[in-house]
This record gives sequence, C-alpha cells and structure tokens, in this order.
Amino acid sequence: MTDRPYTDDDLRAEAARQHAGLTEDPDFMGVGEAMEDAWVPSVETTEDGSARTWKQLFVVEDETGDDEDDTAYAEAQEKIHALIRSAANVSTWAVSLGADNLQPSTGHTITLNAGRPIARIHFAFEPGMPEEMRTLLVEGIGDAINEAGVEREQTDGEAQPTTA
Repeated sequence: MTDRPYTDDDLRAEAARQHAGLTEDPDFMGVGEAMEDAWVPSVETTEDGSARTWKQLFVVEDETGDDEDDTAYAEAQEKIHALIRSAANVSTWAVSLGADNLQPSTGHTITLNAGRPIARIHFAFEPGMPEEMRTLLVEGIGDAINEAGVEREQTDGEAQPTTA
C-alpha cells in the first residue's frame, strides 16, 4: 500500500489528458505569432546567408511601400493550424515515453504500404543506446516485416518491395 491516494498510472493519465488538451484547439493567432521568429527548416542554412524566418520568407519589397505579403503568410498560418488540429493524439504515448526515460527517434521509422501508408512504426530509445544498436533493432524488425511479405518504406523514404 502506498501513502498517496493515487497511482503512477493516475499521474500519467492526467498528464496525457492535459497534454492532449493543449493541442485540441490551438489558438489561431498564437500559431501566427509563434511562426514570426521561427526559422523555416528548408532555408535555415546560414552558410550562404539565406536563412529566413517565416516572417522574413514573405517580405517582398515593392514600390507601394507595402512590403509584406500577408496573404501568403496567412495561408501558411492556416495550413500549420490545420496540421496541428489534425495531428494524431499521441499524448499517452508521449507521457509514457518521458516517464520511462525514452527518447523518440526521428531517424528510425518503418512505414507499411498498400499503395498508400497504412501503418507506421516509430521508435523511442533509452538515451544511452548506441546508434548501431538502434539501427540493428530497427533493421531486424524491418526484416521480420519483409519476411511476412509486407511492402515497407525505408527510413530514407524510398519504398522497398518485399521478396517474400
């Protein structure tokens, strides 16, 4: 018996509920404000001086003195807002990963295809796990999927047909 009236599972469930609530109805104006000074990943390189924030991306100098393309900025804002609203609720998963001290990997995924993505496996690892071990684990699971005769997409995005 514990000296508290709740369990660790209760804590995780409440954290997941609150985490999900933060993304259920994102503030549209807040999305736009958060974009202004954020770097656009595809042009974030500073080697050639072309790095741009979302706000800088839509600055267009013209003779009227109106140097901002508010229409294009608003369109990007609407698309980002829609992506946030349509994002899968992975709050329980995210909270459980944090509680277990696992870190999600952006470089290790397996996508199962049937002419379109039908399932995706994401991986999370203990922070100290060597990269080689992570890769071998993911490849082993991928090989087992291939042996089962399922088409999958490699992490680099190229589809790899099965040979089963």
